[in-house]
Amino acid sequence: MTIAVDVQALGASAGGVPGPVKPEAPAHVIRDDAEAIAVATALAAEFRKGASERDRHATRPLPELDAFSQSGLWSINVPRAYGGPGVSYRTLARVVAIISAADPSIGQIAQNHLGIVAAIQTVSDEDQKHLLFGEVLRGVRFGNAFSERGTKRAAEFETHFVDHGDHVLVRGQKFYSTGALLAHLVPIVAVDGEGRAWYAIAERDAPGLTVIDDWSAFGQRGTASGTVLIEDVRVPKTHLVPAWKGYEGPRTDGAVFQIIQAAIDAGIGRAALDDTIAFVREKARPWIDSGQDRASDDPYTIQAIGDLTIRQHAAEALLDRAGDALDAAIAAPDAESVAAAQLAVAEAKVLTTEIALAASNKLFELAGTRSTLAAENLDRHWRNARTHTLHDPVRWKYAIIGNHALNGVNPPFHAWSSIPSQPA
Repeated sequence: MTIAVDVQALGASAGGVPGPVKPEAPAHVIRDDAEAIAVATALAAEFRKGASERDRHATRPLPELDAFSQSGLWSINVPRAYGGPGVSYRTLARVVAIISAADPSIGQIAQNHLGIVAAIQTVSDEDQKHLLFGEVLRGVRFGNAFSERGTKRAAEFETHFVDHGDHVLVRGQKFYSTGALLAHLVPIVAVDGEGRAWYAIAERDAPGLTVIDDWSAFGQRGTASGTVLIEDVRVPKTHLVPAWKGYEGPRTDGAVFQIIQAAIDAGIGRAALDDTIAFVREKARPWIDSGQDRASDDPYTIQAIGDLTIRQHAAEALLDRAGDALDAAIAAPDAESVAAAQLAVAEAKVLTTEIALAASNKLFELAGTRSTLAAENLDRHWRNARTHTLHDPVRWKYAIIGNHALNGVNPPFHAWSSIPSQPA
């Protein structure tokens, strides 16, 4: 696959693909929830224009990311006490869904950044919060070097670090590194000598850190979620975030990561449904037995669109509900409030997954053979939905929801929240 990357614009690096230069001017700071929605809506209108062509050519969206992060939307969950907007997670999920409906690769690239911002608020000390939130408010983007291939389970890591006084040296290899290619700083999940996971936040072009643009999935092609090589990368302890603290008790870190995943899928479902309606109205032909002059008057098509619309609205409503539960748990975290947030997010994750897949698949049945032509590129919706919803299996979401309803078993504390834990 040919990857379109403007290497000169990205800067210089010792190996792999070079990273982008940091912004010269501070990013805008959003005032409130209403402005966050307005800015997201305006950006989405611009991102939508080139989304199909970016997908077609697997172009990495650097100009769009620069506009996105400089708009202030990448700092919307920085708390007000540190100079940020501190918007609700209901609003944050809506922002991600709006952007993802325009281009879900762009929505997903922001996902881990926003999750890291939430984790810093949960686990960092005051000095580290001021330092790292200050970076975010200046428009610096966090990437992701979390997951590894070859370990027995997703939450097991071989990447580790060694203490060297005022810094650590990190060594390992990552894959599914969404956002690392176009990030300014790369949080690396690495374990210490006790097996505890930390975010070691490295400079994107630090010696020994190599980002390889080898993402070849058929969907979410613009995310560049490929390989990161980490060979004795130096990270100052000021940038060593104790991620493990976010999962040692009732904390919302896992639910934050999950609600953003659900919001991306809600956006994919919305885009697929909107494009189905537009195609049926403007280009599809009615079936010969319908007796109709327009495809949009076919009673079976009307019924199918009605069904998808209800399911999309239900998914979006559960996403709002999950955001409210998450906001409540962040305000007063305890075992019950955090479990309620996890369960609400799990319910939203189920329905957003299902509507993304259903809408992107039903599109072709309702729009007809013409909708499969390469010129239309409508298959990108299904490819994006099928790829992104593989992040974690919703069959386990049913399990934790059912086990709580039947047996009072709360979800566990990890970034996927998909394995039953112990009774409350």
